[in-house]
Amino acid sequence: MRIIVPMAGRGSRLRPQTHTVPKPLLPLAGQTLVQRIVREVAQAVAEPIERVSFVSGRFGDQALAELARAAQAVGAQHSVHYQDEPLGTAHAILQAADDLEGPVVVAFADTLFHAEFQLDLSHEASIWVQQVEDPSAYGVVRLDAEGYVQGFVEKPREFVSDLAIIGIYYFRDGQALARALKLLVESGRSVKGEFLLTDALEDLRLSGTRFATSRVSRWMDCGNADAVLRTHAELFATWPAESWVSPDSQLHDAVIVPPVRVEAGAVLRRSVVGPNVSIGAGTVVEDSILADCIIQDASVIRGQNLRHSMIGSRVRLEARPHALNLGDDSQANS
Repeated sequence: MRIIVPMAGRGSRLRPQTHTVPKPLLPLAGQTLVQRIVREVAQAVAEPIERVSFVSGRFGDQALAELARAAQAVGAQHSVHYQDEPLGTAHAILQAADDLEGPVVVAFADTLFHAEFQLDLSHEASIWVQQVEDPSAYGVVRLDAEGYVQGFVEKPREFVSDLAIIGIYYFRDGQALARALKLLVESGRSVKGEFLLTDALEDLRLSGTRFATSRVSRWMDCGNADAVLRTHAELFATWPAESWVSPDSQLHDAVIVPPVRVEAGAVLRRSVVGPNVSIGAGTVVEDSILADCIIQDASVIRGQNLRHSMIGSRVRLEARPHALNLGDDSQANS
């Protein structure tokens, strides 16, 4: 079994966090988004994972090392392919055409999911879906009486189905998918300059491929900062333990309000941290109150009261000391 992970999107809705790091490599409660996606797919597949192929933008050596670790965590080799132009989802997967052999799972690194089942590998193809309240924002599937996909509709203006495609697909024959993608791109059938995977899937369906559907028990959005922080809190809610604090961190007069994760080398002084806070490796937090926050590596946070916040790596955020002289019945908001 092989896993293809397209992750070349710009992540513009998560800027400035994604100026230097792709969205799938943002940390969420101790693991990156892409690590969690690869792990969930591996758990849902009853076969060893041979290779994980990533389709990425060009983000440097640190990003490559993180991708290698995500594959190694499931006992797989890995390869990295590049999509240098934003030409759509079908074009992105096609960049990994050499790795589209045998059974393949394609998992877009946009959202997290939890699947409490084993994928039925007897189907020719399968699509993970989730019931949603507003299907107009998603690609959806229509099902026939036997439960197989009868059609794919991209962001329908009128109601046709509430089963949204969440971006996880299984193909028994990866080469058949590669051929469909190649034909789509070579034909020039783009929509606003992008080649859509749903068009290639419809071509496969019309040529005889039967698509089954699989449901997920939980689907967590990571589209923007607010969604990432909500998903971060949801992940903490699934933890077997309330908090994890590295033995290589230092706590001096610090109060931990679980759940919290504190990485190696972090220093917390005279601060209240939690709930739902991740502190990156080597980060220093002093004289601060943090709740519902993601603070990445090697940052310095002093004199802050932060809630529902994302702070990148190597950030220095310090409050300037000030003096106040307030009389009776005053109000001061800062």
